[in-house]
Amino acid sequence: MNPGGRINFGGFVGLSTVDWPGRSVCTIFLRGCPLKCTYCHNLSIQTGQEIRDIDEVMEMVESAAPLISGVVISGGEPTLQADAVLELARRIRALGLAIGIQTNGYFPETLERLLSEQLLDRVALDHKTGWEGFSGRREGYGTSHSDNYPRQVRRSIKLCTEAWDKGILAEFEVVLTIFPGNEFDAVEIAKSLPPGIPLVLNQGIMKRPWKDWVAGEQGNPRPPTQEEAEGWQRPLTLAELEALADQISKKRGITKIRTREEGEKVYESDRGRWAAGERKR
Repeated sequence: MNPGGRINFGGFVGLSTVDWPGRSVCTIFLRGCPLKCTYCHNLSIQTGQEIRDIDEVMEMVESAAPLISGVVISGGEPTLQADAVLELARRIRALGLAIGIQTNGYFPETLERLLSEQLLDRVALDHKTGWEGFSGRREGYGTSHSDNYPRQVRRSIKLCTEAWDKGILAEFEVVLTIFPGNEFDAVEIAKSLPPGIPLVLNQGIMKRPWKDWVAGEQGNPRPPTQEEAEGWQRPLTLAELEALADQISKKRGITKIRTREEGEKVYESDRGRWAAGERKR
């Protein structure tokens, strides 16, 4: 791959009001991720290749530009493609658009390069837990990454926190996806975060393991439907997430909760009530 000139493309949404609260944006999805989370909502782009010229991707952004104020780069794991993402961000910035990135924090070197050129306005860092999932293996990341990931994500959080404190990065949040069974991990991760970092508890929707196929007609394997994939393990209820937020917020202050039914709300433990809703899916 020609560094910077071509990119492993995963998809494009021309107009989104959910990927960046308060903004209308377009979202670019990049293919490939070193982590194989079974609950990933973009399983189809965890692997594979669809190589495209950055010129082609920028044409998509330019066509959306009249309706948007920013661009979100997501995945997969976008920071996996360091040189290409850097070139993409430079060209988006040249259009005068704000830039956000959704990342698992596995590649702090890429974040450092983006931040050093002040090419990011928002970072949403999806912090994985060490939870042992129903797939029978360590959830969130495979065995080969179980030691490396915590070290890398700590570096990413430090870089983003420093940039946020200096005003280089306007928005920064850490997102924890919560399932029945990883609540303790979430509390421990929350304790380790620098004070004041916005924290989001995201209602996890469990899916069957990514290699778990269902027997179809004539015995041929087929992917599970979305209903089959999500129906085998219930998500935590809003009340259960509220109870977890209460534990965390007593130490940290305000914590946000995102659920399918209620969108995003801010939980304020010291008042013991919900603040006004901020975001609907």
